[in-house]
Amino acid sequence: YDSEPFGKERDAAIKKLACEAGVEVTVRISHTLYDLDKIIELNGGQSPLTYKRFQTLISRMDAVEVPAESITGDIMGKCRTPLSEDHDDKFGVPSLEELGFDTEGLSSAVWPGGETEALTRLERHLERKAWVANFERPRMNANSLLASPTGLSPYLRFGCLSCRLFYFKLTDLYRKVKKNSSPPLSLYGQLLWREFFYTAATNNPCFDKMESNPICVQIPWDRNPEALAKWAEGRTGFPWIDAIMTQLRQEGWIHHLARHAVACFLTRGDLWIGWEEGMKVFEELLLDADWSVNAGSWMWLSCSSFFQQFFHCY
Repeated sequence: YDSEPFGKERDAAIKKLACEAGVEVTVRISHTLYDLDKIIELNGGQSPLTYKRFQTLISRMDAVEVPAESITGDIMGKCRTPLSEDHDDKFGVPSLEELGFDTEGLSSAVWPGGETEALTRLERHLERKAWVANFERPRMNANSLLASPTGLSPYLRFGCLSCRLFYFKLTDLYRKVKKNSSPPLSLYGQLLWREFFYTAATNNPCFDKMESNPICVQIPWDRNPEALAKWAEGRTGFPWIDAIMTQLRQEGWIHHLARHAVACFLTRGDLWIGWEEGMKVFEELLLDADWSVNAGSWMWLSCSSFFQQFFHCY
């Protein structure tokens, strides 16, 4: 089930075609922890616009559904599709060179794709001893700004990692360390903020725009293509901002505090350029740029929606 407006429109068209062809369509909720429509129904038909209200609503929801068991060879038995010897030649994923890209000078991939990599990273994430001991936020240091081998956000974004699997792995680990005590909602912060923005966006096709967006403050932002280009290309002259944007272009990822810094700089902090422009750059360059989360984060950080302290800049 795709909860985002364009996904729902696409899926409705597919279901219509399937119905006309006599094909039964089964829809499962798997990209989010909860049924977003039920959250909205519980809130009187409106999406909750504060994280506190969102937490109150989900605390009254049914428990998150346990993820399905991993598929093994024993489960599949003899249910196998015969493959021809030239299968990989016909259906393999082409390399960048085969697609015509110049790869000279490219560094190795910081974020290898796939479910196997995602599950390996999940185990590393859960094994971080200092974090596991107290379940506290890790302290910031210089290395925190670098891409981590325990990073998971691109894998959640592309469905390489099940959000429900992540949720229950966290739950099991907490209970093991804390001797079966019930985990607090704060344990699932990364997942729940994602869920919050998904809920806010699901019935709002203008969620990624300022105009015609019922939850967005209409701010007379400046239009300055030259300043926007310098920001996007890491040429502002501010070393901290330029380093962040350079890393974004090279690696497709930046730390969440770095995202806060460049978003604040572009919008309310320095350049006074509309958040939509920054969102488009992130949409192009970030590997983990969910439509809902990306737009929601930019509205939040620019003080255009949700709750944010205007003078709190990174």
